Amino acid sequence: MNPHSRRRCALVCCVFIALFSAFSFRLIYLQVIKHDEYAGLAAEKHVYKQTIYAERGTILDANNEVLAHNVPVETVVGDATHLNNREAIVDLVGSELGIPTRQLAEKLNSERRYIVIKREVPESLATALRAKLLARNLRGIYFENDATRIYPNGSMLCHVIGFTDFEHRGIQGVEASMEEYLHGQDGYRYVEHNRVGQEIVPYRGQERAPRNGYQVHLTVDLNLQNIVENEIDAAMDEYRPKKATIILMRPQTGEILAMANRPKFDLNLRSEAKPEEMKNRAIIDMMEPGSTFKIVAAAAALNEHKLRPDSTIFCENGLWNFGGSALHDHRAFSYLSVRDILIKSSNIGAAKLALSVGEQKFYEYIRRFGFGERTGIELPGEINGVIRPPRSWSKISITRIPMGHEIGVTPLQMTVAMAAIANGGKLVMPRIVKSITSADGKAISSLSPVVLRQVTSPETARQIGDALRGVVSDRGTAAAAAVPGFTIAGKTGTAQKVNPNGGYEQGKYVVSFSGYLPAERPEFVGLVVLDDAQTSKPELNYGGLIAGPIFSRIAEKAARYLDLEPHEEIRKAIPIERVALTNASRH
Repeated sequence: MNPHSRRRCALVCCVFIALFSAFSFRLIYLQVIKHDEYAGLAAEKHVYKQTIYAERGTILDANNEVLAHNVPVETVVGDATHLNNREAIVDLVGSELGIPTRQLAEKLNSERRYIVIKREVPESLATALRAKLLARNLRGIYFENDATRIYPNGSMLCHVIGFTDFEHRGIQGVEASMEEYLHGQDGYRYVEHNRVGQEIVPYRGQERAPRNGYQVHLTVDLNLQNIVENEIDAAMDEYRPKKATIILMRPQTGEILAMANRPKFDLNLRSEAKPEEMKNRAIIDMMEPGSTFKIVAAAAALNEHKLRPDSTIFCENGLWNFGGSALHDHRAFSYLSVRDILIKSSNIGAAKLALSVGEQKFYEYIRRFGFGERTGIELPGEINGVIRPPRSWSKISITRIPMGHEIGVTPLQMTVAMAAIANGGKLVMPRIVKSITSADGKAISSLSPVVLRQVTSPETARQIGDALRGVVSDRGTAAAAAVPGFTIAGKTGTAQKVNPNGGYEQGKYVVSFSGYLPAERPEFVGLVVLDDAQTSKPELNYGGLIAGPIFSRIAEKAARYLDLEPHEEIRKAIPIERVALTNASRH
């Protein structure tokens, strides 16, 4: 072989060696170095991660009556890479699920492997569709187990319970505040299909089971809630107020026994609800409380030992000029005891009670009663209210705030404040959640009563309570709130509505009554609030004549349900003052 041939042969060999080396290097690069990356890409073509939704926990009332639970449904999804006859699939699935064919065709006109076609499909409909797809050998449509949230009581407790979105997240109410416990932990599994769309079963070993949500037990008693709901509906029919709120609470523990607002909405039809219907006004609405707030001035004066219950104060015969402005009473009172200032609801008397302790100390008691801060109830959206410090007060604020003006409080704050009088002077955190358990009944969390602070001494609370018993008598402003067989303690409130543009709205009032029963050993505190009630005569638009009777009906039915033992009613009958009830019930 000549030298030229040898060089050519060597060159050819080198070329082959280089080629084989390049192929070998490429093979090693793909099989070893890039293995994980390409394996992942391959998996994406044939495998997808399917979420296994945890079953959302049930919400129950204090007696284990179901308030929110789940109904099994299915989610219909599509894999565009497996569709073998798009036109036939669009026609069948569209007609079965009630989806316009054009809309469905656009949704499936892609190469995506996971397309949600419709959620919350009833199991019976999903089963029928699955059978028709199989009979016609149509592939690429799959079904996932899911659940939809059902509220068996419709609009009852709608503002307390709240609802969920399509991703099973809590929106509003307990559904939102207890999301961490109700949601549970979703699981997953990897699903692989072969070229004809059939699931490869051996691959299903790679999965994690879900942990279902816990059960949340509320303090609400559905029987008491039903009493409240019926009465608030009757009040809406009779007085046609813009809005209304009623709350029942156990004063010793802070347990909310019932809570209702109007307007309302159906939890199962929340997409149709208007924003105004979805507000939990018990915790997000501010109001000037009117004369119910006089308990704060009286408590401050008595607790600071500035006055005794029988100490008398000159009430200026119904007209008092202070700070360059006139303060009126609804009747001309001369001298009234501290007790009678509450019983007769004297504005001038309440102002002088606050003056006896001074601005700073009075403000301190306002805050001690919990006004100006959230109560801490397990519901989202609660507001602080508006309580200005003394440095922001005008010259006459010390005489207006004691009668419930120049401040903004929530109905729940007012209920908690009255509970502090009923339970011996303790400010108790209100509770809507009683306990949390697993599905098999194992306790996860049990919430105990929380006493935030001692607002007044037990003796002061008793003295205020004695006066409030006189309010619900023929001598007081709330004779119509009485319940035969029981002693009631309470306070009326009538506040002119604040105009958003400044000042007050003429002829429009927020009327209220807050009280408890039995007065000696209170089982519940109640608050009734009606905003802009419509009456046949202006002189009838007062808390004692509107909110008082509503409280009476609720309290009577609640006492019967709770099996409270009645006793001989303690009332002093003074016929002349009964005749004058219309005039005496203004505050």
